[in-house]
Order: sequence, then C-alpha cells, then structure tokens
Amino acid sequence: MKFAILGVAVVLTFVALPATAKHVRHGQSIYCATRETGNPYSRLCDYQAWVQWRRQGSWDSRLDNACMSNPHYRPPGCAH
Repeated sequence: MKFAILGVAVVLTFVALPATAKHVRHGQSIYCATRETGNPYSRLCDYQAWVQWRRQGSWDSRLDNACMSNPHYRPPGCAH
C-alpha cells in the first residue's frame, strides 16, 4: 500500500513538472526569451544593466510589447 501511494506521488510529480516550466516559443530571440516582465534588459545581453535595473526596483513595460508583437526582436548591441 505504501509503495502504491509513493508510486502515484512520483508519477504525479513528473506529470506536473512540465506544466510549471517556462515555455519559450519556437524561433524566439534570446533577448525575448530571457527578459523579465518590466525589465528592458536581458541578463545574457547586458548583465550589468539587468542587475542594476533589478536593484533599483524599476519598471518599464515599453519593450514588453516589442517582444509580444515580434518574438524575434533584438535590441541594438545584443549579439545573441
């Protein structure tokens, strides 16, 4: 009985994990895939600016729309 309950718990864990993962659209730029909502910087494109933005607790949603309308969007200077 204990093994059956443990088995069900393990199966449910593996079924629930993919549902909680962040989905990246096929063909999405690395900039759009690694940005956080409200932070116009990507940790892979400009780590220092990304960290500074988080420290300040700033919010700027202008570039959120750029990634929503064009998943291939990449700002100037982002080599990825």
